[in-house]
Amino acid sequence: MELTFTAVAEDRPGPIWQGLFQRLWPSYRSWYLREPIEDRPTYLECRQAIHRHMPELTEIYDELCALAGGGDWASRALSLYRPPAYLSGCSQAIWPGAEPLLVRNYDYSPYVFDGVILRTHWLERAVMGTSDSLIGLVDGVNDAGLSVSLTFGGRRIVGEGFGVPIILRYVLETCEDTAQAAATLARLPSHMAYNVTVLDAEGEYVTVYLSPDREAVITRAPVATNHQEQVEWSQHARATASVERERFLLQRLMRREEREESFIDAFLRPPLYALAYRHGHGTLYTAAYWPARREVHYQWPNAQWRLALDRFVPGSCRIVYPMAA
Repeated sequence: MELTFTAVAEDRPGPIWQGLFQRLWPSYRSWYLREPIEDRPTYLECRQAIHRHMPELTEIYDELCALAGGGDWASRALSLYRPPAYLSGCSQAIWPGAEPLLVRNYDYSPYVFDGVILRTHWLERAVMGTSDSLIGLVDGVNDAGLSVSLTFGGRRIVGEGFGVPIILRYVLETCEDTAQAAATLARLPSHMAYNVTVLDAEGEYVTVYLSPDREAVITRAPVATNHQEQVEWSQHARATASVERERFLLQRLMRREEREESFIDAFLRPPLYALAYRHGHGTLYTAAYWPARREVHYQWPNAQWRLALDRFVPGSCRIVYPMAA
């Protein structure tokens, strides 16, 4: 199996984003309409939700809808308001060295992955991260030195709120540090359970547990896998080895001799590196974010790609994945 990752830069939405939309929309349309039409919110409900909870994004949302052709379904899907349910795996942790960094594995289906790294300047901040759903991000960093990453929270509940990629985008567009990000995450409604880890340029970090049916929980947990304060979906936790991965990372962090390089390398091997691509939670990439440098290193067992927010070089990288026996 192989995937091609593409890094593109466009300050305001324009022809580059429009090209991405044209390429990816057929797949997103199938995903968005896979559930009964009556379960999807109207365009007016979607726009009102963005304007109520993320007012700074309203103008950008309108621009994206226009570039997408102004279609009803595309405009609804781009809001990521009350989208269909979707699951991912993922592991992430804060390495607390002299220059703290956020390391994460993104475990997801290779068949519904954008493979796009996007550098933008939509509002007041420059933002670089792994694109998802054409408007959101699954991890990223901004020019204030704030980095964020997500994992699935291991709960079946689906409710009112936004898909978490647009929440991460909004945090990076509007926040400067971990305290601001935590407050923002706590007030935004998420349609499913997710764990969002935040690290800023000063080394301050939190992990916030989001859920649609209860208040967000702000913790000092340096590790997040696929459960929250306790395992609530045991079948999923067993299938993804969520507890085992969490324990492994916590043990690594307790090693006094643990070096930055060896900590990152641990994400490229079991139990963190997953090969369950056919089941939708194989590791697609490892990303190490240095927020103080505004840099990210994408890594695979056989390749590495370094990108910097202020020295961003568009390009592409073809990755061949090992397959499970």
